[in-house]
Amino acid sequence: PELSEEPAAEMVKMTKSKTFQAYLPNCHRTYSCIHCRAHLANHDELISKAMYSFFLQSFQGSQGRAYLFNSVVNVGCGPAEERVLLTGLHAVADIYCENCKTTLGWKYEHAFESSQKYKEGKFIIELAHMIKDNGWE
Repeated sequence: PELSEEPAAEMVKMTKSKTFQAYLPNCHRTYSCIHCRAHLANHDELISKAMYSFFLQSFQGSQGRAYLFNSVVNVGCGPAEERVLLTGLHAVADIYCENCKTTLGWKYEHAFESSQKYKEGKFIIELAHMIKDNGWE
């Protein structure tokens, strides 16, 4: 009997290139998503350590410590909902990485207590979901 020889299946590794909505400049210290390395924030957008140093240590997310940022990139925002946090009642919206869809933290939409108004429009990202990139020594 005649044996037919079929060509061996070629093993091709397909890789998906990463396309982020925004890239932060390489000359600045940045924070990136630990899961996919999408840029999230420039270190300059971290709320001033001098002015709010006592706030930075008190931010807690569901998975531990978190940082407060003025602005972020490459994140999507879910619907706002009222939550009672350690500092009182807030309207917050979960934020997630636009690239890998991991929930990173939340955006403060509204603070009901006057002492917490400085948080409105700002973003919490949990340290468990970010990594430092570019020029940290």
